[in-house]
Amino acid sequence: MRTHSRLHVVAPACWLMLVLLAAWALPVAAAPLAAEWSFRLLPGDARGAAHPGLQQWRPAQVPGAVHTDLLAQGQIPDPYVGAPEAGLQWIGLADWEYRARFDVDAGTLARAHAELAFDGLDTFATVTLNGQPLLQADNSHRTWRARVDGKLRARGNELRIALRSPIRTLLPGVQAMPHKIAGNYPSPYGDEPKDAMVGNFVRKPGYHFGWDWGPRYVTAGIWRPVQLESWDAQRLTALTVQTRALDATRADLEVAVEVESAAVGTAAVQVEVLDPDGKRVARIDRKALLKAGDNRIVMPVALPQPRRWWPAGQGEQARYTVRATLAPGTTDATRIEQRTGLRTVELRREVDRNGGQGFAFVINGVPIFAKGANVIPFDMFPARVDAARIRRELTAARDANMNMLRNWGGGYYEDDVFFDIADELGLLVWQDFMFGGGMQPGYDPDFRANVVAEARDNVRRLRHHPSVVLWCGNNEEETAWKDWGHGRDLTAADPAFAAKVWQGYVDLFGNDLRQVVAAEGLGVPYWSSSPSNDLDEKANDSTRGDKHYWQVWGNPALPVTAYLRETPRFMSEYGLQAWPVLRTLDGIIPAAEQQVDSPTVRAHQKFMAGEGNQRLLKYIEEEYGTPRDFPTFVYLSQVMQADGIQLAALHHRASRPYTMGSLYWQLNDVWPGASWSSIDYAGRWKALHFHAKRFFADHAVAALRDEGVTRVSLLNDRQQGLQATWRMRVMDLDGALRSEQRHTVALPPLSALEVGRFADADLLKGADPARTVVVVELLDGKRLLSRQVVYFASAKALALSPAKIDSTLRADGEGAVLTLRAPKLVRALWIDFDGVDATLDDNALDLVPGETLTIRLRSKADLPTLRRTLRLTSLADAR
Repeated sequence: MRTHSRLHVVAPACWLMLVLLAAWALPVAAAPLAAEWSFRLLPGDARGAAHPGLQQWRPAQVPGAVHTDLLAQGQIPDPYVGAPEAGLQWIGLADWEYRARFDVDAGTLARAHAELAFDGLDTFATVTLNGQPLLQADNSHRTWRARVDGKLRARGNELRIALRSPIRTLLPGVQAMPHKIAGNYPSPYGDEPKDAMVGNFVRKPGYHFGWDWGPRYVTAGIWRPVQLESWDAQRLTALTVQTRALDATRADLEVAVEVESAAVGTAAVQVEVLDPDGKRVARIDRKALLKAGDNRIVMPVALPQPRRWWPAGQGEQARYTVRATLAPGTTDATRIEQRTGLRTVELRREVDRNGGQGFAFVINGVPIFAKGANVIPFDMFPARVDAARIRRELTAARDANMNMLRNWGGGYYEDDVFFDIADELGLLVWQDFMFGGGMQPGYDPDFRANVVAEARDNVRRLRHHPSVVLWCGNNEEETAWKDWGHGRDLTAADPAFAAKVWQGYVDLFGNDLRQVVAAEGLGVPYWSSSPSNDLDEKANDSTRGDKHYWQVWGNPALPVTAYLRETPRFMSEYGLQAWPVLRTLDGIIPAAEQQVDSPTVRAHQKFMAGEGNQRLLKYIEEEYGTPRDFPTFVYLSQVMQADGIQLAALHHRASRPYTMGSLYWQLNDVWPGASWSSIDYAGRWKALHFHAKRFFADHAVAALRDEGVTRVSLLNDRQQGLQATWRMRVMDLDGALRSEQRHTVALPPLSALEVGRFADADLLKGADPARTVVVVELLDGKRLLSRQVVYFASAKALALSPAKIDSTLRADGEGAVLTLRAPKLVRALWIDFDGVDATLDDNALDLVPGETLTIRLRSKADLPTLRRTLRLTSLADAR
């Protein structure tokens, strides 16, 4: 991020604060000016007849969006509450206009150069300043810049931004195509023909057009800040730090400072490096000759005994600050700095003896098993997402022992704060470019040039973050073309056009974006699509590249045990759906509407255009039985999701090193509805997230039963070996011990060690499968590291007794401690507090007979309230 002179545009309530910074150096010359943002339906728009009052100027918030401004003005209902979606589609068909009025101080006007930078114009925008044309924008993901020196005045500046409907702008051209390229999700509301979808032709967040986990709100607005930058002879424009060599004893860095100069001249540049504790460990001073225009000054820096940045669980997340100062020691000094981590990254693609090819991330020379989830946007309206929201979800990921997140390609490039927090927490980031599916018009040179500019903007913005370890061209476009029939159908209809479309794909994702990452990405690898083998013949292959596996849940909806027969090199997508926590649903669905097939519930179920609950019921009923009411349906949906994803994730981990990654779909929600997330929109953990905390633990048991055999593996993701004990107990549901075995084991570092395979007959020895379980544990001395309970019968066939649980709740420091004990096995226990929020360290678990479980919790409610509202639900209660 540039930190030289700029006018920062922020907007509390309806006010725009324009803060002018003459330079980053101290003292900062700043002249805050207040200007008012307003918006209206563009005069002459056909929707004005139905909404006449909206053609008048109304207060607006920038950054923001039309939908949120209309909501703030009381012109529309909350887009998430109830089922208002169909009635709000007119907004995406309308043209809108925003206006800002502001003053500029004399110091800014006196500078030789000034530029307005727009970081988020959504999307087809015509910008004027004081009645003069400034720019035309057509890409929501780019930063648009316009020179404004000589166009500003001291008082009464007026900036106008007209935003045209992307649907109405592009639809005539799409409809005129003799044969159309495949889109994503057709609109069910008639605002766009189902056979002429425009989403793939516009550089706008694809999920705004609707997805199978979120609504369709084709919004418009100014979703990131507008900034005014001013300078005289020279300005710093970028600072990069590239690691050329790194080990525990030495770091060789290449620091590059970019300077824009108005004329030929000289410049004094100083580079300082501060270690993670803020101590200066290097300083270089250089005088450089500058040409008019852009200049790049490169300086080598060597650091002895560097502190390296590691992913979570592997070491510290050390970050250095690198600072460049132009004209140090003078009144004209300006400064730019980056905070970064020192690490190396490799995408290792070793070919094995069977012709397969691995897919492993290697950080600082250490192969890392990637444990995590896919991330979708945090809200339908990005400007509503603040740093606290991002920190909540990313901290939850780290707390669930994740070390990687995949930023999915159908949304937008996240703000720097997302990556700052990922850097801090040690979360590796697989970053897609923003292409979410279907096919793109890569055959159009103008479209490709627009995407290249977008890619360059975002790679340069994010490249200093050590968390970013992969740039990926798109989500599912290659497999859609090769495996879903997109290429076949277009080839049958128009072979010449199909060949042109595919060549455009290869040009854009095989060449253009690869070149941008190679030139600007500081050594981070590039991957053309997910899933793929980087444009090899087969797109979604279990033996090469990364894999998306949807035969469980998707088509043909195989049982969850099919996960055990799919062993990829890297699983980058798989998932099962569940509903949010009931307390979250209570805020959006009236109690009378909380029924599986009510209109409001269907409106919040986007899979199969509202029919997704039937798929959900299929998976619930096969294993757990038929839910008796809506709360039970919600509870069982979460139990099913957690059990199934645990099975898959542990299988992936037990298959190390053949498999080197397991990223389930998905971490978070974009709104409160049914989805594949483990954290719901309100930030509440579903059962899956509690399970993930256990099945992604650095030391874990994988006890996987399939076709009458239980395979036991012990998992160690640390770089240090472990001397441990593993124990297997066969017991009745009432706790009677049938057999026990205990073994010491030397668990190698970075390993999955299979310790045995056990046939049902050998474990049961004639016992009733419906009344018998196996408890497998990994212990470090007396400390329990991991436990799994293995069942011989389906959950609905288990002979479970009604749960009798002794519980005590006592205060302990800043929170409380809940102690639980049951005489008989309790399956899938869910702990909550009726109408009260509480954060628990553990939940969604099985209670082993006769053993005491202690769980810490935090809540704003007092102890008597917590005791009164405590609610314990188990599988026996759901029958």
